[in-house]
Amino acid sequence: MKKAERTVMTGLDTGFFIELLKGNNKAVEEWKKIVDSEIDAVVCSLTIYELKRLSLKGGLSVAAVQLTIEAILAVCQVVWINNCEVLDDAARLSHGSAIPAVDAIILASLLQAGVQTIYSTDRHIQSFKKKGVGIINLLT
Repeated sequence: MKKAERTVMTGLDTGFFIELLKGNNKAVEEWKKIVDSEIDAVVCSLTIYELKRLSLKGGLSVAAVQLTIEAILAVCQVVWINNCEVLDDAARLSHGSAIPAVDAIILASLLQAGVQTIYSTDRHIQSFKKKGVGIINLLT
């Protein structure tokens, strides 16, 4: 399928990539679809920050995170946090749902990109409900 014909947009949060690096079957299966251009993936720039931070703290391999970030930039649409609309939406999500700031910004970024599915391990994102958006818990 050609890229222009695809309509399925999938959002990936930081937990997705942590699980991918751990070899989680659901994450690996979804990543293969993304790499094979079967679906479009969207990632918030804060996910790149969180992965880098985890590697600096020793929670993830620096080399593995660097390769993951390179792969994200190569095959995913990255939503950069450089507009007030994402921040406004995030503030509303955080205020209305008690979602922590970074999680709210990631969620708002994915929603602004038009995702229909979000792969997550974050309980705050998993608690979000919106018609037309499915949240898939990678830990179940």
